[in-house]
Amino acid sequence: MDLNHTRGTGSRTDVLIAGAGPVGLMLACELALRSVRVTVLERLAERDETIKAGGINTPCAEAFYRRGLLPVLADVQKEAMGRFHSYMRQRTAAGASAVRPAPKFAGHFAGIMLHRDALDESDPDLHRAGPAGEVGFVPQQALERLLAERAAELGVDVRRGVELTGFDTAADGVTAHVRAVAGADDADGGTLRAGWLVGCDGGRSTVRRIAGFPFPGTEPEITGRQALVEMTGTEQLGMGWNETEHGIYTHGPLPGRILTVEFDGPPTDRDAPITLDELQTSLRKVSGADVTVTEVHTATRFTDNARQVPEYRRGRVLLAGDAAHVHSPFGGQGLNLGIGDAMNLGWKLAATIHGHAPEGLLDTYTAERHPIGAWVLEWTRAQIALMRPQPHARALRKVVTELSGTVTGTTYFAKKISGVWQRYDLPGNHPLTGRSAPDLELADGTRLGGHLHDGRGLLLVLTDDPETAGRATEHAAGYEGRVRVMTGRCPSRPDLAGLLVRPDGFTAWAAGTDAGLDGAGVAPTAWNGQAGEAATVRSGEAAADTARSAEAACGDAARARTGAVATATRTAAAATCTEDELTALGEALRRWFGAPDGSAG
Repeated sequence: MDLNHTRGTGSRTDVLIAGAGPVGLMLACELALRSVRVTVLERLAERDETIKAGGINTPCAEAFYRRGLLPVLADVQKEAMGRFHSYMRQRTAAGASAVRPAPKFAGHFAGIMLHRDALDESDPDLHRAGPAGEVGFVPQQALERLLAERAAELGVDVRRGVELTGFDTAADGVTAHVRAVAGADDADGGTLRAGWLVGCDGGRSTVRRIAGFPFPGTEPEITGRQALVEMTGTEQLGMGWNETEHGIYTHGPLPGRILTVEFDGPPTDRDAPITLDELQTSLRKVSGADVTVTEVHTATRFTDNARQVPEYRRGRVLLAGDAAHVHSPFGGQGLNLGIGDAMNLGWKLAATIHGHAPEGLLDTYTAERHPIGAWVLEWTRAQIALMRPQPHARALRKVVTELSGTVTGTTYFAKKISGVWQRYDLPGNHPLTGRSAPDLELADGTRLGGHLHDGRGLLLVLTDDPETAGRATEHAAGYEGRVRVMTGRCPSRPDLAGLLVRPDGFTAWAAGTDAGLDGAGVAPTAWNGQAGEAATVRSGEAAADTARSAEAACGDAARARTGAVATATRTAAAATCTEDELTALGEALRRWFGAPDGSAG
């Protein structure tokens, strides 16, 4: 293998990515979609099939939906649901004492289950995602396989069995030193030249260490273990999350899936092989059940080490995913956070490489993603505090359990877990600005998300006023390769005159009367044109542990509101853009897509 050249692209690649996990592959796909040459290095010769995250949250599902991959994820979810039902049948057949009537779940916080019966289904934030809101139970291993196939389709050069050992930076790029492992021919390694280097190489990132990024945070206090095993005596185990005097454990929602949390400090050696005896000892200790583990299919350890780099970029070197932030897996935020990093960074780095990025665009990557990463660290730390097997923590846990059982509490936690609260601090006063764009259903039967598959921005002109529509379209002249312009109608949102949606799906500009439809309680279904469908709230590990909500019927309240939505649609005045709003559109186009000089990415 010739490590001194990028196959088929000459002696230099545009972007070198360290790490072929979900984040690295997602970033590679985003770059390749915009005609950027990408090489991905992965130390492992084969994909890692170790059990990891059990699901994805709403922003993550939206990201795949906006790239045309949602049908495949829906198939994966269907298969996962089949395994879940198999687990439930096994539990029932075994006469397990913990089997209870299945409530509708909306996730969990520190193992405190949230029941969807207490969810405020009228909250408009729960109804913006369209079909993406119905997909969540997608294991990380399946997601990684899907992304590997997608990367191959887009021509990404993924090199497995190749390890990054060092690099040198210069004003015009990076020279990476690599070593072939896993029996590769060129065992002495070589060098690769790239314009940019992105570390997606996990919590113990080589890129982060060599580049000298600080990594402040808090020390771990737990040892967690997760595994898929064969075992006997499972009828003694409670289903779902269970707190005991020795910690917390889970059983399910798949056959043989177990997780234990012990508060006796981090493991002595995280890299040591996880043995059958170790898993059995931990499960018996925490659960108090006389369970016998007979076979281990896959297992992993984890801690609650919580750290984050202060900035995600140093010159030509950037970080994404666990390389930029680590935390405990509770709430399933890690995978979702990393995919969000990749979506945010991909189009900005591509624009920079193609030479049409406005000044400072790449610096907005840290400005937008760092606050969300910091929130995730705090969110996971709070869960650890509630899980501790101590009197004070257990007392606080009872208070939080009572609060989370209220309609307001359930809705608050569910929105946080699902990620629908996320918003970037962007210029503009419209309620949609900075938010993930609602999946509007247009009069021609298409949906907004379906017009983002090519990775370009989207200017959606919805006003009936031809003069306003013409002027808005004129603003986008010269952005043909970067921004698609569409004119149409959205019957369910007559208050909207137009939206400018960035390639990552976030709203950069919005205009219209607002018609009181953002949070007024009359139009949660109007956000996406779905009368009678409530968005499914799931996130990561919460999705896996509470998968039965995927098939729960929850549309009664929404159907009761359909008449109110129709009335609002009929009576709202057609929206137009003011002069200030049209000026703001021009400013937003320049801010995110550069000068309208006709250059295409």
